[in-house]
Amino acid sequence: MTYLSFFMFTTDLRPGDPEYTKVVVNHMREMRQLGYTGFDLPIRPLDTSDHRGEVERYAELRRALDRAGLDDLGFTTNVATTRTFDPTSPYAEQRAGALNYLKSRVDITAVLGGHILGGPIVFPYNQFPTTDSGEPVWSDALQDWLPPRSANAQPVLDELGDYAATRGVKLAIEGVDHWEQPAPNMVEDVLHFLEGVSSRQVGVCLDIAHVVLGSSGPEVFRQAVSRAAATGRLHYVQVSPPDRGAVRDSWIPWDLFLTTVMPHYDGPLLIEIFNAIPDFQPSLRLTRRKFWVPGEDEPDTSHPNAYTVAAEAIEELEKQLARVPGKDHDDHH
Repeated sequence: MTYLSFFMFTTDLRPGDPEYTKVVVNHMREMRQLGYTGFDLPIRPLDTSDHRGEVERYAELRRALDRAGLDDLGFTTNVATTRTFDPTSPYAEQRAGALNYLKSRVDITAVLGGHILGGPIVFPYNQFPTTDSGEPVWSDALQDWLPPRSANAQPVLDELGDYAATRGVKLAIEGVDHWEQPAPNMVEDVLHFLEGVSSRQVGVCLDIAHVVLGSSGPEVFRQAVSRAAATGRLHYVQVSPPDRGAVRDSWIPWDLFLTTVMPHYDGPLLIEIFNAIPDFQPSLRLTRRKFWVPGEDEPDTSHPNAYTVAAEAIEELEKQLARVPGKDHDDHH
């Protein structure tokens, strides 16, 4: 099973907008022809308490996809916590709000027919701590600040895991690079956090881009994958180049990555490409050109388009999977 992140096209599916749903349907049809069997769908972190209304809009989106003949596709979701919905907050009322927010995202995943919710769902994404005077907190001070905040979040994630189990959804916490969030940054950081979470419904989202950019090295990576697998917590695996762009001819250590992960994992492999769409340009400081999107952008034949980049990505992944000894790569097509 090979999925494609909808970050290639958007960060907002605009559920409830029938005209944009037609755009989503067209992209999915084109990607399915390339061999993709599912998609990772971004669930926009709206700071609203109307969670029931949000869930219903995504349910209608799924019905629209089914009516369009896309009922054979699989879906996962990408979710992030926010400054408002913060499981690490020292305030019980805010943690309760974060739990309700995350439960709504589990519900959205379920109504979309998905079984995996992944992303930075512990510390608020792209929010860094400061002192009372507004000075940023780094290094030793940051490491001292993190443990009590993690302890605040562990019961929230534990309860969320129990709830997710009732909806048939696994939660995959993604470690994200240190310039994007204060913690967790690496697979081993997520595993350390999970020592305080008893629910095995809560596990790890492994993104090779973050491993390459922020890991402690190959041996630590191997140990972390083995540990996650041994505890039943290797829930999601993402294939993304370090520059978050085109997969073909990127700095992915394919042999180390696939020979370490594939003996322990049989879920979908997600190709995650962050196109240079407006939402990503400031947060990820993207300097490369946008892969222009057929049907949305003015054609520019002098530069690659999103469909070509997606086609080359799945071809490259299939080629690399075929080289993994003893692994039937057709399981991931």
